Amino acid sequence: MVNAGKQSTLKSSNVPKGHVAVYVGELQKKRFVVPISYLNHPLFIDLLNIAEQEFGFNHPMGGLTIPCKEDAFINLTTQLRAS
Repeated sequence: MVNAGKQSTLKSSNVPKGHVAVYVGELQKKRFVVPISYLNHPLFIDLLNIAEQEFGFNHPMGGLTIPCKEDAFINLTTQLRAS
């Protein structure tokens, strides 16, 4: 059995340098790995601000949690990749 600290380390080691893992979804959270540069994009910042206003910074997943529809997140990241 892997303890919680070691499990967290294993998950974070699966994130390539220059990227960050985020958990997205309203009920069931899905893990996405996105470039850190997205965190500075105005559209992504808007999404983070909405999540903060609605849910604060309590992230039970142990990482950045964005409680929006998965489809909306995928559409946003597709736009960011194209820009």
